[in-house]
Amino acid sequence: MAFHGKDIMGIGEKIRQLRIERGLTQEELADRAELSKGFISQMERDLTSPSIATLEDLLTCLGSDLHTFFSEPEHPPIVYSEEDYFVKEDEEHGSEISWVVPNAQKNMMEPIRLRLAPGGSTIEEDPHEGEEFGYVLEGSVEVHFGADLHPVKQGESFYLYPSKEHYLTSEEGAVVIWVSTPPSF
Repeated sequence: MAFHGKDIMGIGEKIRQLRIERGLTQEELADRAELSKGFISQMERDLTSPSIATLEDLLTCLGSDLHTFFSEPEHPPIVYSEEDYFVKEDEEHGSEISWVVPNAQKNMMEPIRLRLAPGGSTIEEDPHEGEEFGYVLEGSVEVHFGADLHPVKQGESFYLYPSKEHYLTSEEGAVVIWVSTPPSF
């Protein structure tokens, strides 16, 4: 029995989305599943349907399973409020981090709201992969990047590739939106 994506998304379209999310070409998926590229192409267009055994093989190659594949997708909230935030205070450094998107460590980027008390700082981070962006909402900060110091005032932003030790300080106190990808806070 063929599934067609007229009323609901067809199996082929769901397989195609999974394949693209995993960064695979049709040929790469076909090789992994020991199928032909033509079969993958026809299946993704819902012109043919895989057997249950073939579907299980395909899903294994895509890092999924039948239960997950046929489950209704969980749609996370789009809007978060103060009640949703997870807050961590660091009295020793005079800082407070609010994770403004709950469970963001599983996402591609992780935004936080950082509050620095006058004379406060963040913990020094070792070099790591990724990119970081910050926007100063209130006050000013100094971005310590290796041996260099970069002042950033209210309304200004910073962007860095964290290839050196780095941290923030603030003489007068500050509020910063800081985003890391991949998550590292």
